[in-house]
Amino acid sequence: MHSAMSQTLPSALNSLVAIKNLLRNKQVIIFLDYDGTLTPIVERPEWAQLSQNMRNAVQRLSKKYRVAIVSGRDLQDIRNQVAIEGLLYAGSHGFDISGPDGDMELQQGADYLPALERAEKALTDALAKIPGTQIERKKFAIAVHFRRADIKDVPSVESIVDTIAAQTPGLRKTGGKMIFELRPDIDWDKGKALQWILMQLGMDGDNVCPIYIGDDLTDEDAFCVLQTRGLAVLVSNEQRLTAAGYVLKDPQEVGLFLERL
Repeated sequence: MHSAMSQTLPSALNSLVAIKNLLRNKQVIIFLDYDGTLTPIVERPEWAQLSQNMRNAVQRLSKKYRVAIVSGRDLQDIRNQVAIEGLLYAGSHGFDISGPDGDMELQQGADYLPALERAEKALTDALAKIPGTQIERKKFAIAVHFRRADIKDVPSVESIVDTIAAQTPGLRKTGGKMIFELRPDIDWDKGKALQWILMQLGMDGDNVCPIYIGDDLTDEDAFCVLQTRGLAVLVSNEQRLTAAGYVLKDPQEVGLFLERL
């Protein structure tokens, strides 16, 4: 796997001619992250609303190509947020996948629900005394948001999460933008979910070009899978190491890119 600094990558918007050539005579499937990709990152997850323009762009795209939304949010939550029929939805970083006609169902990690219950209760008790933290229980994960916490409290938040992770066999800690997350400790991520979806759809051959657009660290697993096939597009205006091949600055550029596609 090779990675590059994001600011050295070509802009996907400026590379449309090359990208369209790549897609010629190929079956195309487009995977889209939600928070930070289709919507700007906001202080509270419930504020991230899909704009009408973006919804229209995704809807038009789905008339032409297969479209899958891959999010860290719960399956039902991401479905409600996007609310477009006929898309494939993968919630909880690909732990919970559902096809448009009920033709595809996967729930990875259902055995870990009791461990998640216990950890949620312990985190709620332990973090009650740290202002600005927010616990978001998802079906297959618990996210601890600290975007609004005092920066000096972050080490205590992390040590609480680490302690509870250590006390709860079967869960592991992962990170994202201003969050820590506890998830089932199984070898599954957005990259594995992407491969599973392609296989289920019979789209794992050489005549397929998958495109994955995402902004978070959890999207890197999918970018790695697409290094040898397909297109990986990072959404970021910050400098960071990434396995993606193209970059878009922000959700606004994502909208433009999808419209041009």
